[in-house]
Amino acid sequence: MPLTAEKMIPVTELVEPRARDSWTHTRAGEPRGYIDPDRLKELWIHTGTACNLACPFCLEGSHPGDGRIPGMKLSDVKPFIHEALEMGVEQFSFTGGEPFVIRDFINILDYASQHRPCFVLTNATDPLLKRRHQVRPLLDNAHPIHFRVSLDYPDAIRHDVDRGEGSFDKALEGIRWLVDQGFKVSIARQSDPVEDPEQVEASFRAILREWSIPDSLAFTAFPDLGTPGSDDGSPEITETCMEKYPTRESRAHFMCTHTRMLVKKNDQVRVYACTLVDDDPQYDLGGTLAESMEERIMLRHHRCFACYRFGASCGAPE
Repeated sequence: MPLTAEKMIPVTELVEPRARDSWTHTRAGEPRGYIDPDRLKELWIHTGTACNLACPFCLEGSHPGDGRIPGMKLSDVKPFIHEALEMGVEQFSFTGGEPFVIRDFINILDYASQHRPCFVLTNATDPLLKRRHQVRPLLDNAHPIHFRVSLDYPDAIRHDVDRGEGSFDKALEGIRWLVDQGFKVSIARQSDPVEDPEQVEASFRAILREWSIPDSLAFTAFPDLGTPGSDDGSPEITETCMEKYPTRESRAHFMCTHTRMLVKKNDQVRVYACTLVDDDPQYDLGGTLAESMEERIMLRHHRCFACYRFGASCGAPE
């Protein structure tokens, strides 16, 4: 059942702040900020945490052979795709790990893109490049596929320190191939607190031109979101904090109003609130999309602050 204000424990009934439910109250005992869902517009599918790279900053803690979240199969996601379609979903999106490491991913993407537009997060290196012969035919499906490629910095040496030697050039090779085939492509980059965004993106665009890639590609900059189970000390979001978002429309930039993510736990697929909270089992909202959309989302995870402060969204740019 969804949490409501009436179900929250009155402050006067408690003596010690630690006795309050940490899901509904902050460490200081204040009622947490929350989001009530609107409707399902975007369904994310976590393909699994296995990746060909082992980036130390990865928010999923992914590396080769990682099994924290097992790989998805088409049979796992088919029932949820159809449930989402019945609920009016507008887009299917995919994250990992690296989706192209997962054996059944092409089959999943093929099936999904026959029903709705799709959005894929990828590093566009060897796993994609080795499956180009499987990716190219997806252009003929009923709906388009948009790829967002991770390219951390406009500096090959800095990029390759964490992603591995040669990763920068391979990502650019993947970007160029995707663009040349006719797929829509954008770039996910990392942000520095003291950067000049216009200067950073100008440096990126110069590199794109050197590789004969259109310099009009869109960029999305992400802060450091921390590794699984970590806490960066971000401020907790209270009900008072949320008073600046008094209407449903003004809260709509929070992904949890309109997205859900499928996560495989052992042999079962569960529905989580969004792409950033699969390391916290309290964001497991059930076994169906319908029941997950009945749940109030408490903004407890430290990554919720990124959405609150920056309006961050993992989704495709408008």
